[in-house]
Parts: sequence; structure tokens; C-alpha cells
Amino acid sequence: MTGDTGPVKLLSGGNPQIPKGDGDGPVQAYIAAMPGWKRQVGERIDAVVAREVPGARKAVKWNSPFYGAPDGEGWFLSLHCMTRYVKVAFFKGAALEPPPPGPSKQANVRYLDVYEDSLGDGGWDEARFADWVRQAAALPGEKM
Repeated sequence: MTGDTGPVKLLSGGNPQIPKGDGDGPVQAYIAAMPGWKRQVGERIDAVVAREVPGARKAVKWNSPFYGAPDGEGWFLSLHCMTRYVKVAFFKGAALEPPPPGPSKQANVRYLDVYEDSLGDGGWDEARFADWVRQAAALPGEKM
């Protein structure tokens, strides 16, 4: 995988090392560098956010894409490549109905882990994910 400045290094779990930056460009560079099937997950997440939250703010921080409401401060969602799955963090996930299934040591955060086999028929509940995205974007963002 190559970027504007040469090959993109994959960190542990296959997480792309993308320079910190604001806007769609760094996020698209991250998604393009996601290895194998994980790229499809990144593309689908990005497409759902773009559809459900027009004008969503985007950035890459700490080698992870972040999404924020267009007129808000802070962030409502990020994702990160792990070895066997893509971890999606909803920063105010405990307030979502129903909350995403993955618990966190942080009281407000909930996770959704997307595995390769969940991309097939019935494994990816895009309607549920889209609802979580809409709900999350309506909450005050997490400042980082």
C-alpha cells in the first residue's frame, strides 16, 4: 500500500499508520490502506456516515478515523483495525437505544466489533448501524 509520501506502514493488527490530519483526505487515505476485507468495512462505515450525517466532520487522529457532527464540537465515532476485526467506537454509545453490544472500561463508550464473516448476508445490520450513527451524531461530541 502506498500513499502520497510512500508506502503506508501497517501497525499491529494491520492498522494503517496515517499522518494526523483534518478532513476527508486523511480518512480516505486510511480506508484505502486498510488491509484486505477490512477496507470494505471502512468503506461501508464511511458511506453510512456520509449518508446519515451529511457534512460530517472527519479527521485522522492516533492512527484512527474520527467522525463528528457538522455543526458540533468533538467526535461521535471512530474506527480502528484490530487483528481479526474492525473496532468501531461510539463515544456516547451508552446513551444509544439500544446501545452497541461491546462494553468499555469507560462508562459512556460502547463498541461494535465487525468481523470478516459478518459482512455476508445477515451479518451486517446496516439499518441498525445507520440508526446508531444518527443518534450518536445528535449527541454532544466527545472532545479529544
